[in-house]
Formats: sequence, C-alpha cells, structure tokens
Amino acid sequence: MRYIIIGAGAVGGTVGGRLAQAGREVVLVARGKHLAALAERGLRLRVPEGELTYRLTAVDGPGPLGELRPDDVLVLAVKTQDALAVLDTWGDVPVAGGGTAAERLPLVLLQNGVEGGRLALRRFRHVYGVCVWLPSTFVEPGVVSAAGTPLTGILHLGRLPHGTDDTAHRIAADLEASHFEAPVVPDVARWQYAKLLANLSNAVEALTGTRDTGAAQALYKRVRAEGEAVLDAAGIAYTSLEEQRAARGDKVTLVPLDGAPRGGGSSWQSLVRGTGTIEADYLNGEIVLLGRLHGVPTPLNELLQRLADRFARERRAAGSMPVAELVRRADAAEGAVAADAGAPHGS
Repeated sequence: MRYIIIGAGAVGGTVGGRLAQAGREVVLVARGKHLAALAERGLRLRVPEGELTYRLTAVDGPGPLGELRPDDVLVLAVKTQDALAVLDTWGDVPVAGGGTAAERLPLVLLQNGVEGGRLALRRFRHVYGVCVWLPSTFVEPGVVSAAGTPLTGILHLGRLPHGTDDTAHRIAADLEASHFEAPVVPDVARWQYAKLLANLSNAVEALTGTRDTGAAQALYKRVRAEGEAVLDAAGIAYTSLEEQRAARGDKVTLVPLDGAPRGGGSSWQSLVRGTGTIEADYLNGEIVLLGRLHGVPTPLNELLQRLADRFARERRAAGSMPVAELVRRADAAEGAVAADAGAPHGS
C-alpha cells in the first residue's frame, strides 16, 4: 500500500518517516515553507538513533498525483479545525479503475478528539480511527522529532464507528514494522474518548507552559473530573487509566534529543508556531458540547476553551499566563456556576 500523509507535521511527519524507513511507499502532503523544505532537502526525522533523512514525494494537494491508486491509504494528520477543507479536497479525487477516494479508499485519522471521525464519516465510506499516543514535535520546516524509545508511539486503531477488518490489520502490520505498536481493536472510540480526557490538559499547558507542576496537575484533575462526569452522563464508554497504563507500560520512554527543542503538546505547539488556530474547540469544547446536551455544567472546560481560542486568535505567547492566575479564574468560574445553581429563578 502507498501511504499519503495529509498533514506532514509532527505526527504525520513522524509516521511518514518511520513508514519510509521500513520500506513502505510514502507521499507527504504539506504547504508553505514546510513543503519547500521537504522538496529541497527531504524529511529530516530526529529520533533517538539519530537524524534520518528521507527523500519522499512531497505535494501540496492531490493535483500532482493525478488519479489515485486502488492501494492508496489516505492518512489525515491535520488538526480537526483544518479537517473539513481537506476532506472536501480529497473526497472527489478519482481512483484508477473507477470511483472516488471517498467511495473506495481507506481514510486513517491521526487526530486528537473525536469530531474528525464524525466529519469523515459524512464523506468517506471507509474510515479508521486511531488513538494517537505519539510524543513528537515540529522543529522547523522540513524537520520533526520524536523522542520515544524503544517504540516511537502506540497507535490503537479500528474502523469507525466500530469493528475491524483486513485493511485495519494490514495497516497495523505496516505500522508495527515501523517502530510503532498498533493494536487493532473493535472499540477504538473507547480509546479515543480516554485520550480526549487526557488531552483536556493541552490547554492548561498551552496557556501556562506546564502541566507538570503540582498546581497544574491539581487543576487538570478538576478539569478531567468534569470531563468524566459528562461522558458518564452521556453514556459514553472510555478506557480506564489502569487499562491505559497496562497497554503502554514502559514501551515509549522519552529521551533527550540533540538539536530538538523541549517538546510540548499539540496545542502548545500551535501557540509557539503562531498558527492563529488551536484545537481546543474539539478537546475542551467537546466536553462543553456534551455537557450542554446532557445537562452537566462544564465551567472549567468552557474557560479553557475560551482562553485557548483567544490566545491563538491574538497570537499570544505560549505559557504567558501564570498557573496561579489560571487557577484563580477557574475558581471564579466554578463559583459563578455554584452561585447560579443556588439562586432562585423566576418563572
């Protein structure tokens, strides 16, 4: 199979590079300076064994590829806020032998959150979700790093909305030949919702620059409890922390890399790069949406969503809000909800 990595940034570039290292055919889709660097110097992947360079086909969209091949696998690795435009661009591309990409080709989602799956299933018949546990960083145009060892990452995958098939197992086999563990599971959404709960801390890190201090961890515990209450009210299953720890063990240990900056989560990287957008609407915002649908207050996730969106829109520096200030605002947000709940309401 040929893998077309749509969004060859930190996660997409790492997966594409590792697949290429294992001898799989890979096409990278990127834009701007990153595309220019990939075309001129190749993909430079910094990993614990050193810097690896791969000269791969790099394009800005489907046009240069012409008809797609029946053995192509589309791998969507853009953030959710960019997914709709990508799905529209690639869905109608013709496939050799008849039909379109949306009708015939597998679409693998390397994304945080769960909204990407809903968007994709509206347009593509064969959609595969992935629970992405892959610490990686976009270093500079043409360069990405992934500090995990002995495995680069763990990628649970399965069909959406549920189930498995031969294609999922073939993709998993290629990933497992490429420094990943890739369990094929019939309930991948259960793993994705568990990852969603973990990703609720992304905004804390993006705003304050950390999620490791005692104060940041205490705040995240409150934010996660809010998320768990919402998922429970909605009847949505998610894997427990114990099941996740058992699956991961010490398979992905981070080591310092020469020439690679301190790594941060995907939301932190969006602020550092000044992209103007952030995925908080589909992380904390997913909890806010479900809370409103099921009558569960979500003041902490609403606060983080609003602040993260503002920081991205105004291109504020990552980590520029003190943790103590964020905690103060969180206390105030919870207090306002409690006061409103206790106040008499007129008919």
